[in-house]
This record gives sequence, structure tokens and C-alpha cells, in this order.
Amino acid sequence: MASLRSRYSGTGSGGFARHILRGARTMVAVFATFNLALSSAHAQEILRDAETEALLAEASAPLVKAAGLDPRNVQVLLIRDDSINAFVAGGQIVWIHSGLITAADNVNQVQGVIAHELGHIEGGHVIRSSEGIKEATGISILSLVLGAAAVAAGAGEAGMGILAAGQQAAMGKYLAFSRTQESSADLAGARYLHTAGISGKGSLEFFKKLQNLEYRYRVREDTNDGYATTHPLSSDRIQVLTDLYQKDPAWAKPVDPALEARFERVKAKLTGYVSDPPVTLRKYPETDSSVPAFYARAYAYHKSAYPDQALSAVKALLTAIPNDPYFDELEGQILLENGHPADAIGPLRQAVAGTRGNPLISGMLGHALVATEDPSHLDEAEQVLRSALTRDRENPFAWYVLGNVYARKGNNALAALASAEQADLSNNPAQASRQAQAAMTALKPGTHDYLRAQDIAMAAQGAMERRKKKK
Repeated sequence: MASLRSRYSGTGSGGFARHILRGARTMVAVFATFNLALSSAHAQEILRDAETEALLAEASAPLVKAAGLDPRNVQVLLIRDDSINAFVAGGQIVWIHSGLITAADNVNQVQGVIAHELGHIEGGHVIRSSEGIKEATGISILSLVLGAAAVAAGAGEAGMGILAAGQQAAMGKYLAFSRTQESSADLAGARYLHTAGISGKGSLEFFKKLQNLEYRYRVREDTNDGYATTHPLSSDRIQVLTDLYQKDPAWAKPVDPALEARFERVKAKLTGYVSDPPVTLRKYPETDSSVPAFYARAYAYHKSAYPDQALSAVKALLTAIPNDPYFDELEGQILLENGHPADAIGPLRQAVAGTRGNPLISGMLGHALVATEDPSHLDEAEQVLRSALTRDRENPFAWYVLGNVYARKGNNALAALASAEQADLSNNPAQASRQAQAAMTALKPGTHDYLRAQDIAMAAQGAMERRKKKK
């Protein structure tokens, strides 16, 4: 489907957009995850989608407020990964794996996960990870010293035994610290759900899903009470939280049907995007005439390069719910990515208007305007892209397209600056430095654009020096 060039990676725009999450953000402490395991990948693919992010923002807003945080500063973003997982990695971003959304039965379950992760944010658990690591490292270093001394004294077996025992004690200390953090986040999440007046049923239902995974993967409930895991066992968590949730006045409160309907749409389109088309079509067969089913099939057909069937599914969606901006967006995306950019402009303009200028959709409109290769569209494309980047600067493909606009208009200085922005977000410091230097030679010193180019050049130079030291 669609993807963005990025610090994030790829080509294209709009709809679900793929980014690659790199560097420090992926170095997540194991205790800051919701489920049994943490992905060890060095790069993770972020999925950006206007409708999905709007849903997650609305579903989480009451919980964010209950946690004493500002909803404007908290983001809930999606990572493409089939595992059932969510985590925080510093800052105020909750990362949710796509597998968690597709596995969730309702939006209330997702709210339970978000509440837990907000507990990690409010508790500063990622920042405080150094406490657990420091204590465990102290034990490990001591065992190394004592073991080495024993080996030097000729007691080789005793020395190796000391080393092994020390490593085991250090790991046990860290895992105990991790489980304490998880239990703290569980209780904090329960408090947020209570304050927000949201039922904890979804939270318990999701813990039971995790419990089934524990059974499947044979996580032992031994006499060490989950000693070898980073999290308390789900059976223990369920026991503690059941009493809290069932006594809460919101326990029997139903989920907002409008919010649940939006969740079913998002879940369907996500399935259509991430799953192989045959899998999607088995889950949402032609006999299913619901809105989520048409949505999933539209993505599956588009992914399979059947644009006519995809557009037919979108037509059915717009017949069911006329003027829906996200259905307009999908129509525009299908037309654009099948070589009809001029035809895509109309529905994309409607989608931008219907979402009050959503930056992701605006970026796709800018792409369509430029892709027509009609010079009369360049001014509108520049305006649309600049507006999108004002609201969301971390959109590397939008910077790429804006650079093309400037180049076609003969403004090489701003074209170089846009290319520097794109390279900076794409984790390419060498290219960012070259483009920033090129921009600085043509820009007037002291201007905002000159200072921005200077900042990028300095940051890129620092990044290159750090890479040299690592090598």
C-alpha cells in the first residue's frame, strides 16, 4: 500500500503509511512492555494513518487526563508487528503493535492496554530503569571480582560457580524490579479507568488473552512466582484487578457504540493492510455487506492490484456513509497509486476539508498535485505541503515532495533545505549535512531558513562523529 520516505523509510504517501522506527526509541526496557515478550529488532515499522490516530487519540483522551497528563503532549502510535504488544520508550508516546489491535475484541480492551502504558509514563518507569540496572550491575560486577579472585587463586570451579551465581542473582534482581514496575502500572491503569468512568472489563478480558498465550507457550507458574519473567503472571494480575474493577461504578457501563463502530472500521482496514489478501477475504468474505467488511476488502483488492474491485468497494462505502473523509481519502489513494493523480485530487481535497486539514491526508493531496506534472498545480501543492508540515514536521515524504516543488519552481535553496529535512528524518546524516550546507550557501545569513539549515548541519555532523566513535 502506501509508504513514506523517512527516518522512517520507503516511498509513496497516504492511507496507512510505513515508517521505520530506529535508534534509541527501540531500546525499550523490558519492564515497560505490556505482554510477554519484546521485539528485539533494531528497526520497527511505524504505521501512520489519519483515521487510526484520530480514534486512538479520542479513546485515550479521558485516560490521559485521568493520569494528569496533557492530551496534546501524548501520542498513541501504531507499529507493524503481529505480536500482541504495547510499550513506552521514554517521552509521552504509547506504541501499540498492529497485532494487538487485530487481536482485540473491542475498543475497551485497547483502552485497558493504553491505561496500563500510561501508568509507565506517569511513573517515569523508563527513566527509572537505571535504578534496577544499577543494582543488578552492582551484583554482577561483585561476582566478577570474586570469581576472578577465586580463579587466580587456583580454584577454577569455585570461581566459575561464583560467576554463574552472581549472574543469576543479578538477573533475578532486575526481573523482580521489572515485575514491581508492571504491578505498579496495572494499579495506575485501574485508577485511570476509574477516574475516567471507563469499565475495566476490557482490561481483564485482555489479561485473559495473555493468560492463554502463557498456557500456549508454557510459561511456568512455579514456586518462584514468575521469577524468570519480566512481568507478574497474568493469573496473579487478574486476581488482583478483578476485585478492583468489579467494585467500580463503571464496571457495567457499556462502551460508546459510536466509538466501538469506529474501532471496528479501523480494525478492518488494518487487517486489510497488514494481512495477505486471501487471509483478509476469508475473514471478511463477499457475503459480508457490513461497512468494516467493505473497508477490509477495499484494502485487500488494492493490495492485490485489482483497482476496479477496490474502487467498487469504496463506492459501496460512500453509498452507505456519504462524504466520509476517510473513504474519500481511500478513493484518492487508490486512484493516485494506480496512475491517475488528476482523478485523485477531487476526493483528496474533500478528505482534507472533511478532516480540517489533517497533515497526513494533506501530504497525499500535495503528492497527487505534483504527480500530475501540471505546473499550474505547483502553487497549491506548495501551500498544502507547507500547511501539512507546519502541523506535523516528522513527515519525510512530505519534505521530499516539497523539495520537488521548490526545484520545479527554480528555488534551489529551499529545495536543498527540504532535502536536508528529509535526510535528517531518514537517519541519513551525511546527506543531511550536504544538503544543509548547499542550502546555507544560497540563503541569507540570519534568516529563519538559514538558521534551520545550520541546525541540521550541526546535528548531522554530531551524528556522523558519534558513528565514527562507535566503529
